[in-house]
Amino acid sequence: MQFDLDDDRELLRSSTRDLLEAEAPLAQTRSLMEDAADGYSKAFFGQLAELGYFGLLLSEEEGGAAMGAVGLAAVLTEMGRVALPGPFLESVMAAELLRRAEGEAAAGLLRRLLGGEALVVWADREGLAGAEPGPTETRLESGRIRGQKTFVPFGAQADALLVTTTGGVALVARPDAGWASTALPTLDHAQRFVRIELDGPAELLTLSDAALDEVRRLGSLGAAATLLGLMDRSLEITLAYMAEREAFGAPLASFQALQHRAADMLMKTETTRSAVFRAAWASDEGEPDAAFLVAVAKAWAGDAARRVCGEAIQMHGGVGYTWEYDPHVYLKRVKTLESFHGSTRAQIEAALERAPIAAE
Repeated sequence: MQFDLDDDRELLRSSTRDLLEAEAPLAQTRSLMEDAADGYSKAFFGQLAELGYFGLLLSEEEGGAAMGAVGLAAVLTEMGRVALPGPFLESVMAAELLRRAEGEAAAGLLRRLLGGEALVVWADREGLAGAEPGPTETRLESGRIRGQKTFVPFGAQADALLVTTTGGVALVARPDAGWASTALPTLDHAQRFVRIELDGPAELLTLSDAALDEVRRLGSLGAAATLLGLMDRSLEITLAYMAEREAFGAPLASFQALQHRAADMLMKTETTRSAVFRAAWASDEGEPDAAFLVAVAKAWAGDAARRVCGEAIQMHGGVGYTWEYDPHVYLKRVKTLESFHGSTRAQIEAALERAPIAAE
């Protein structure tokens, strides 16, 4: 199947690439990942808010750009190419939860999120063992929430949390004293995961289980698109290195064995592109197999990106492991995204359960 972006989404993709290359290249953001407490540029995220990126999925009547899942996938692919640090996908997911919730509290917080005035993230996971979250034990009783959430992305900086409880999703505003949080360092030094202890006032939002499933699928699709961007750029820098680096008086790119490996990297990248945008299109069109296709895209992208970005390190030789070169940054981000938003194993199982042939 030949798939091309329409004019509006192609303009969005190309303008996003120009913006990221000018304002947030990896050479500039690596110092933020490695040294800054926040781990990302709040000023740049403010610029994204001004340009309407957090409302890509919202209708124009809701103050959004109505670009749909295909537009979001195009943007996140470009963000993956520069390994952009920060809670962009998390903010989009929070916006989608707030959009689906009833009440002025949710509507007001959504306006602040879209305007770049508040950071809101979804605290959905519990437990520290394994790639999949443990059972939900956090409770909301008599307007007070008690429990513990783990791997909350950029939670220490959040102005509000959307917390999954046994009774639904609760809105929790940042306490005056800040969150009772503990940093959870991971392989990817761009991440700022925390464990948060909750014991304070909260408000239950009216959200259906179907709405939560839709937003989780959105996260899976967004992660798959980011993985696509990570492997796409890893392939590019590997090919550039192979053309420049010489061995035995000839460029590495002239050796047939390395050409075969590069061709395998290209095949995995392009098949991932097909899977991601097929799933995004199906999501926008409301196709009955959209959930199946999203699971396939995330499962395929996780495995393919790990192999492509791991191969990029191998093809760089000894310098591929050094801190100064970029390949390890891409591989570390891949390892994070492979485990979150539905691990590869979980998405394979979901795809098998939802496969059209299984329903017959």
